[in-house]
This record gives sequence, C-alpha cells and structure tokens, in this order.
Amino acid sequence: MIRNEEDLMDEWRKAEKRAIYESNKITLRLRKRKSKQLDVLADKVHEEVFTEINCLNCANCCKSIPPIVSSADAQRIAKSLGMKKADFSAKYLLRDEDGDTVMNASPCPFLLPDNHCEIYEDRPKACRAYPHTNDWQFTKNIGLHAVNSKYCPAVFHILKRLDENGRRVK
Repeated sequence: MIRNEEDLMDEWRKAEKRAIYESNKITLRLRKRKSKQLDVLADKVHEEVFTEINCLNCANCCKSIPPIVSSADAQRIAKSLGMKKADFSAKYLLRDEDGDTVMNASPCPFLLPDNHCEIYEDRPKACRAYPHTNDWQFTKNIGLHAVNSKYCPAVFHILKRLDENGRRVK
C-alpha cells in the first residue's frame, strides 16, 4: 500500500524521540528471523518506501551525520573541485572519535539550500550506500539501522514494515 509522503514524515517526526528505542526493539525481533529471507524482503520494502519518500524533501542525513570519507573518496572529490587532496583534507575532513575520517561539519558543506548535493556525482561511498537498507546484507547492518532510524524517516518506516510483516507471518 503506497502512503502519502507527508503522513510518513509526520509519523517519523512524532516518533523521533523514541525512534531508537522502538527501532532497537524491532531489530531485536528481526534478528530472530532467517537472514536470507529478511535480506530479500528488506530489499523489496526498501524499494516500496523509497517510492513514497523523496530524500530531497528531507536530507536529514546530510544535515546530521558526517559521512566517512575514504582516501579514494577524498582524492575523487578533491579532483572534481580542482584541489589537491591534502588541501581538500585540511579544509573539509577530520578524524572522529572512532578513528574514521569524516566530513568536518554538519550539515555537510556540500549540501545546497535545495537539499541537492554539490558533489553528487563524486560523493563519498558512504553517501552512495546510505541508508544501507537495500544492499542484500540488511541483517549484517541491523544494529546500524536502529541508529539510522533516528535520522532517516525511510529507515524508520522500513523497520516498521518489516516488523509488521513478521508479526503477520506468525
């Protein structure tokens, strides 16, 4: 059933304060399901939710989560900006508390006012893969999905629908 994007966003905003708590409960239930079947279903639900939610109407990930930037990402982005990699790194990157190299600001310095990405064609791999719900390894990243549900309404709704599906199956 296709739902209205505005309703989905409102539901996510209302649940935002408890999203991680609820999502953690859901992911605990999802962990009990067969991983291959869940990966297949997650991919299907991902496609369904993203026909209902347009990332450009939200861009909360770009506003809230500094992405990991690999050395290859930094080189590619620097080249596209006409910069040396060292200059790009000094201006835009930092090492976080986990030891990862990430963008040094939130919102992302390449997020435009209309929620488009200035470096979209050259964006980091982490941005390309986000929210990691359709990579056929959904169960491998299940703990991450609980955290991402706080930032991404699509992840929140993907988890909810997978949970609802599991409850109907029993």
